[in-house]
Amino acid sequence: MPHMTIEYSANLDARVDVAALCDVVRRAMLSTGMFEIGGVRVRAIRCDAYSVADALPENAFVAMTLRVGQGRTAETRKAAGEAIFAVARDHLGPLFETPHFAFSLDMSELQSEFSWKQNSIHPRLRGK
Repeated sequence: MPHMTIEYSANLDARVDVAALCDVVRRAMLSTGMFEIGGVRVRAIRCDAYSVADALPENAFVAMTLRVGQGRTAETRKAAGEAIFAVARDHLGPLFETPHFAFSLDMSELQSEFSWKQNSIHPRLRGK
């Protein structure tokens, strides 16, 4: 854990390199020092059906949701969120030049007693 989900409106396909956005976000997450490399996941989900604000067809969005495990202070989570948001915002910069774009990042902390995981990547990376 952490897992980042990036939802985006399909009308951004020609304007955003989503794979590059995923990698930029992954690197930003690792640069915070808050997360172990083996737990980081970033995935993007294209939304073909959506309706934004006043329903103009050029309206677009990127909504990022970061789920993290327990055990970090609010200050640490806030600093990490701000750093990740800034990097993604910079990557999406040209979209803010239009009056038709919305961007968000929400972070939630999972309760460990309600989160089940099994990961064979950790042992491989820890063995290096």
